[in-house]
Amino acid sequence: MKNFPKYPLYWRKNDFSIKIFCSIPNIATGILLKAGQSYFIIDPGDGILRDLNKEVGIKSLLEISDVFISHGHHDHVGGVWSLLTYWRVMNKKTPLSIYFPKGCVEIKSIYNAFNKVYSKTIGYKINLEELTHTNSFKRKSVLIKPFPVIHKEFLRDGIKTRNIPSFGYTFTYRRKKICYGGDTAYCNSLVVNAKGSDLAIIEAGHDENTPSEMHMTLSEAKIIGETAKEYFLVHVPE
Repeated sequence: MKNFPKYPLYWRKNDFSIKIFCSIPNIATGILLKAGQSYFIIDPGDGILRDLNKEVGIKSLLEISDVFISHGHHDHVGGVWSLLTYWRVMNKKTPLSIYFPKGCVEIKSIYNAFNKVYSKTIGYKINLEELTHTNSFKRKSVLIKPFPVIHKEFLRDGIKTRNIPSFGYTFTYRRKKICYGGDTAYCNSLVVNAKGSDLAIIEAGHDENTPSEMHMTLSEAKIIGETAKEYFLVHVPE
């Protein structure tokens, strides 16, 4: 695995696939999962609408029913507003569910602003699924398991930090498992869920000499990635 990924990254086993359009710290993430004929969006950062339109086209875009959020930082949710408004303009009729960790205020804020502006002209139902547990659940033949990870952000003084609500997810379909860690420091929950997976998507967003509680270094990420059958390193600073 090269240290610096060249996007897009693509992995496929039969009719189960994932495409990472990009995962660049402080800029954007955008991931599309496909299982059979069903599509799932993961961490829709800025540019996701453009990428999805090019990848799957209008018809499939309108049929997407599930979006998964790892945490609320702008490079992971920056495209949510554009997706919601696009689906409104294009007259989406089927329901949409957005899954996110409890306490992720960014998703609630985006939804509340969207609903305030467009409440009279939204033609589809939006379900906010605030995840308060790590129990597995199924969506369209895919078994999804959220798991907590450790991710922090700096406070205004640039010194103190605070924990933010953050999840990774595993997606299992026809005995194939993809583990997506989101943004996280090295943590046991990611170690456990990545081990033995068919694909692990592991962030390596911190420089090698100063490990932190925000991101993993390249060597930390590789240690976890190598316990999976295959792995991608993402969120590597450019």
